[in-house]
Amino acid sequence: MSSLKRDHENGHVVDDGEQQVKRAKMDVREEEKEAGPPPEEALRIAEIAARAEARAAARASATGSNGGRDAGGNGGAGGIAKGNDKLPPLPTLIEGGAHEVKFLTKKQREQLALQKLQEKRAAEAPSVKRTGMAMKDVGKGGSAGDGGMGPPRPGSHRDRDGREGSREGGWRDGARGRASDRGAREERERGGRGLSREERERERLERQRQEELQALKDHYLGKKEVKRRVVKPSEKFARIFQFDWEASEDTSRDSNPLYNQRLEVTPLFGRGYVAGVDMREQRKTNRYLEALTLRRQEEERRAEEEAGVSRGDRRDKEEERRSFMEDMRRRREAEARGMERATIGVLGQHWRDKSLESMTERDWRIFREDFDISMRVGRQRVLPLRNWEEANLPASLRKTVEGMGWKEPSPIQRAAIPVGMGRRDIIGIAETGSGKTGAFAIPMINYCLTLPAEHRTRTPEEGPLALVMAPTRELAEQIEAQVAILIEGTGLKSCSGVGGKPIEDQAFALREGVDILIGTPGRLKDLIDSRYLVLNQCNYIVLDEADRMVDMGFEEQVVAVLDTMGGLLKSENEEEADRQADAAQKGEQLYRVTAMFSATMPPAVERIARSYLRAPATIKIGEANSGKNKRIEQRLIFTTEPGKRKAVVDLLTSPKKEDKFIVFVNAKRACDVLARHLEQTRISCGILHGGKSQDQREASLEAFRNGVFTVLVATDVAARGLDIPDVSHVINYDMPAKIENYCHRIGRTGRAGKEGLATTLLTENDSEVFHDLKNYLESTDMKVPPELGKHAAAQQAPGTRNEDGKIMGQKRDSVMYSKR
Repeated sequence: MSSLKRDHENGHVVDDGEQQVKRAKMDVREEEKEAGPPPEEALRIAEIAARAEARAAARASATGSNGGRDAGGNGGAGGIAKGNDKLPPLPTLIEGGAHEVKFLTKKQREQLALQKLQEKRAAEAPSVKRTGMAMKDVGKGGSAGDGGMGPPRPGSHRDRDGREGSREGGWRDGARGRASDRGAREERERGGRGLSREERERERLERQRQEELQALKDHYLGKKEVKRRVVKPSEKFARIFQFDWEASEDTSRDSNPLYNQRLEVTPLFGRGYVAGVDMREQRKTNRYLEALTLRRQEEERRAEEEAGVSRGDRRDKEEERRSFMEDMRRRREAEARGMERATIGVLGQHWRDKSLESMTERDWRIFREDFDISMRVGRQRVLPLRNWEEANLPASLRKTVEGMGWKEPSPIQRAAIPVGMGRRDIIGIAETGSGKTGAFAIPMINYCLTLPAEHRTRTPEEGPLALVMAPTRELAEQIEAQVAILIEGTGLKSCSGVGGKPIEDQAFALREGVDILIGTPGRLKDLIDSRYLVLNQCNYIVLDEADRMVDMGFEEQVVAVLDTMGGLLKSENEEEADRQADAAQKGEQLYRVTAMFSATMPPAVERIARSYLRAPATIKIGEANSGKNKRIEQRLIFTTEPGKRKAVVDLLTSPKKEDKFIVFVNAKRACDVLARHLEQTRISCGILHGGKSQDQREASLEAFRNGVFTVLVATDVAARGLDIPDVSHVINYDMPAKIENYCHRIGRTGRAGKEGLATTLLTENDSEVFHDLKNYLESTDMKVPPELGKHAAAQQAPGTRNEDGKIMGQKRDSVMYSKR
């Protein structure tokens, strides 16, 4: 290039390149004037293309001048003269082949550029057509894609085509075309401007479809649009604190007299009464009749004045009115006094002082609440007993009851005896020591006494008239002893059938004839299997401590005895069962009567009840879980296994010699070991467990009742049903594995409404029952010691996982296995 600058002959080549750049710029400006300012990118590309063309021309010129000088040197003056002349524009250099170079003249270059331009316009024809249609849709103002310009001038395209056709370097058209295409595409992407009506409609429908799909999705996911709540002007200041004001500032009282009597209610225009308010007090303040009479008298006075009645006649009329008002007031006061005597005098009396006919539903409700009685007797109304006179017992039985010292019936007796006397099936749930024996024994004896005499004469061949089943021998013997006292003077016979005694002796008593038989399920089944016992005419059966019999595994024997009984079961229809019970009470027909008494109702007992009881009357005394005796004070002592012996000796050292203790242990062997230890410490005690013979067990119970010794060491055999009077203290030397057994153990004290005390010795080995024990203490309103309340085992039931995922202690088996 330095040689080109020094050589003056090459000046026209440089000038030609600059002129081409200027012409390109001028063409661009003309295009801008006609079609608006082109994009900056198109202008920049045009300038770059012009510079490239100038450099290509310079290179071609330099190559030609060098060749001319060489020719001038070789050809002499002629060559120099040719070099001095003005050179024509040099042709463009292109590659014709792999090793061939072809030069194009200016005319050829223009033809080539024109051909390229026509090809480009043919390719852009569809897009130009769409743009024109869009401009027609928009209107005269032009579309947004046109940059806000008006419609194009007619012939502008032809003029521009002509100028472009005569312009050198058609490459500028291609650059501008590419720039305009890019700008139009950017415009369409920015706002959809330049699209046809069909395309815009399709876009609108697509947006609408997407919105509907999003709405369905939000509805499926449960999303709710949070709407702004519009607060009413009346609610805007409702929650703002309002300061107090004095009553004297209330101006509404002066403006409206209604506010002075806003609390006065006059139902039926003064003739009615307001519910919940004493009617007598309302009558005292009611002045409706008096106001009505005064108004009528005032109307009579005005009528007399208008009629011109003489003064003497009006004086007489006025005297009559005054006397009438006095009589009305006297009648009203007399009526109030009579009502007070008739209502207050009766309603104010206690239910004990009222006659049976004067008892109202409210009185019976108060009566049931006083004794905590809950009864569900079905369709017929059965009233509980207030005293023994209302039971209508036979004279001999009534005399026996008085001789036993039963001044008043116990709660379970008040509710169960009337139901049993009506030959209804009973489910009785009550705590231990509540008088359940008398509750079922008295109706059973009354049933036997009301039967025809021929039934009693057939007892040796047809079997007893009534049957009582108990879970243990001791309980059966206790019931038989009490029944024997109640049937004195009635001519009835009773007998017990329990294990541990010769079965032949019991068979001989049955052969002689027995009216009432009391036994355990196992021995009764043995007597039936041995053909010593038949139940052909036994239509009255009592299951005492039914839950205990099921727990001890006697369910199969109980069902076998029930299936052996004769008689007809009542209908499962409640209405028909009530009719059959009435017929049985009148002696028209015999139907089986089943009474079931228990402290709890486990599922197995409910299953037996559904199978053999018909429309039973359910009687509950106390809470639903009647074993929770709140009269018993419960104490807990935390110690160790070696420390138990010292603790029990300290507890048995009582200052009162008349106190009686029952010490419960879990195993028979431990019972014997503890008894020997107490004997060594000079504490006389008896032993009661299943390993002893029946005679030994009866002897221990008799000696304990008579006060020969005041301490009885026993297993759970003595925990259910035994009525040992005056037991002041129960000690759980071993904590039972089930809270139900704990409930029955402590129930040996605090019987018949008396206070009692129960002490339990606890060790860490008893932690699996800490949770149940804590709940039981809370349910009986007892204070939970901190050692138990804060213990980890008392926080969750055994078998559940704590917060760390650790399984708490498992429950122990109720059956204790010995180690060999």
